[in-house]
Amino acid sequence: MIHNLSQHNSIIGNYIAELRDENVQKDPMRFRLNLSRLASLMGYEVSKKLHVTTKNVTTPLGQAEVNVVEEMPVLATILRAGLAMHEGLLHVFDRSESAFVSAYRKHASAKEFSIRVEYQAAPNLTNRTMIISDPMLATGASMVSVYKSLLLNGNPLKIYILAAVASKDALDYIRLHLPQNTEFFVGAIDEELTAHSYIVPGLGDAGDLAYGSKL
Repeated sequence: MIHNLSQHNSIIGNYIAELRDENVQKDPMRFRLNLSRLASLMGYEVSKKLHVTTKNVTTPLGQAEVNVVEEMPVLATILRAGLAMHEGLLHVFDRSESAFVSAYRKHASAKEFSIRVEYQAAPNLTNRTMIISDPMLATGASMVSVYKSLLLNGNPLKIYILAAVASKDALDYIRLHLPQNTEFFVGAIDEELTAHSYIVPGLGDAGDLAYGSKL
């Protein structure tokens, strides 16, 4: 299931607009903040789908019965671009465990590349709910490589993939290579990829915009 949040009128549209805007992008702090705020709202949407249990809470005046999330999801992200979204999710799921994976494009030529995964750290994922956040899903290859790497820590019961912008090609590719227990929350879906596999209109290189250019 794919939830395209741009199809619903909400404040999310403001965050996406600023993330795309080349003038607003000149402020890295603002860019990171918008990714964080977007991820927090996405996390809230995911929370509606989690199992809850009833808990009795003692107040100064008596007892209150409250529905609370039964088990916090594991929050996974892709270094380095995903860090701002990861922070936003931690504001929502403040007792969650975290998982980190490094993945990047290794270019053989201007148009050809492979995905390199060189580091990962994660808790036991067996029968857990896992949220994987990454600002951009261009081809989907990085997300699939990250998922396969995380399987070394067990098979999740449910997977939520969160992205600010995704291409249609990436969503099709990921759905083909990830199990049916995968659900997507995306801020916007763009139709086009360049010859170098960048999303159009997209928003540029999220990692560079958030944390500075790289060699």
